[in-house]
Amino acid sequence: MKRIAILTAGGDTPALNATIHGAVVRANQLKIEIVGLIKGFNCLFNPRVPHVHLNPLYQEIPELDPTKGGTLIGSSRDFVDPEKKDDLDLIASRLSKLGIEGLICIGGDGTLNGLQPLAERLPVVLAPKTIDNDLGLNYPSEPDGWVRANDPSAQQGYRYKRAASNAVFDLNHIVNYVTPSYATSVFVSAGGVERIRTTAESHRRIAIIEVMGRHSGYIALGTAYGQPDIILLPEHPLDLEHLVVRVKHLYDLQKNVVIVCGEGVVDEQGRELGAETKTTDPSGNIILSGAAEALRTKLIQMIGDRYFQLYRRSQSAKEAIFTRKVGHTQRGGRPILFDRFYAAQLGAKTVDLLNEGHNNAVSILQYNSAKGFHVEGYDANRFRDRWGLIHARQMHPELYDAERMKPSRLGIDYLLPIFTDAIGEDDMEHMRRTLFASGNLAQPYHSINTDVHKRIRYLEEKS
Repeated sequence: MKRIAILTAGGDTPALNATIHGAVVRANQLKIEIVGLIKGFNCLFNPRVPHVHLNPLYQEIPELDPTKGGTLIGSSRDFVDPEKKDDLDLIASRLSKLGIEGLICIGGDGTLNGLQPLAERLPVVLAPKTIDNDLGLNYPSEPDGWVRANDPSAQQGYRYKRAASNAVFDLNHIVNYVTPSYATSVFVSAGGVERIRTTAESHRRIAIIEVMGRHSGYIALGTAYGQPDIILLPEHPLDLEHLVVRVKHLYDLQKNVVIVCGEGVVDEQGRELGAETKTTDPSGNIILSGAAEALRTKLIQMIGDRYFQLYRRSQSAKEAIFTRKVGHTQRGGRPILFDRFYAAQLGAKTVDLLNEGHNNAVSILQYNSAKGFHVEGYDANRFRDRWGLIHARQMHPELYDAERMKPSRLGIDYLLPIFTDAIGEDDMEHMRRTLFASGNLAQPYHSINTDVHKRIRYLEEKS
């Protein structure tokens, strides 16, 4: 294999450049040209196919910095429709004209779902990317547990649900133990919880902090490092009565409460608290209007003004209970050491997979107590259910203690290998040297897009 292409799909994450860097370093060693496709799948629908040579003369370009968050080649939420055969043929033709013999996509479960039609036209592999940590399997046979249930209200007349499994959950058997950028996201979110705590303590407030995770509660679980009092996950329907009892007990004891909730938290009927509107993003996902705000409204109603007035701490529940979203800060900025290191390894593995003749494969990060973390290749079809769909991984219920609303003992065991040495000395030194650098006051921000734009080349279509 002489020339491959790489693209980033979906939302940005901190470790994308580190993944690209790992792929480029390995491509240099194998004397393979690597081309970056600008703005993800969007590039493939452009007849000119804007692209950048990432390793001219087998040397990485200086703009490729693995310590920078985001992606220097851009991303988009465009996707390839498997039903549009003409578009697929056109994409394959354009890549062929560029001399591309294999394609690396950096993405999540949605990207992996879209690879199948492309894999029928050229070798394609995936490097995992998601802060939600929802690309993987709790155990290898998990896809077989999905079933279709008739639902006339659903767009296709059915919905997916999971049947009970006989598999024994074992941390050593998780497929793709953790995805790059998850650790950085938890680092940011847990820090946010720590900082909001001081406001809640000082003013005798109840704080509800919303973190990302539409279907997966891994980020919320990881914020346990910031010591919130209560953690609410999308995988566990909310028991409001139990929550109110717990909140009152904690407020009586310490005069403040900090609650973390994933954005996809559901009520006892399985309805998303934050899905108050039916607006969808370009991928068809419902845009959540705010789980924290919906939860705040319910707590205001159930606790009431009188409770806070008796304590002489607030005039109303509305005043005493406030919300904050960690927001996009948890998916941006410099990746911490754990993410930089393993993202680069996963990127390098995708180059090896293509070079070894693999197709429709995924580079995954495995862990077991004897061997530690290590990178492997995995057949993408093994992620698919019997109808060919790849589902976002949900956190296994044994990682969470629903009574305490905290990580279980097994949940703690899951988190420890990831975060014990996740931050490097250079991470803290970088912050010390750069955040308050005097040049920041005098010089405008210099975007990587400005430099990369000068390197963009185009496919010249014949008239």
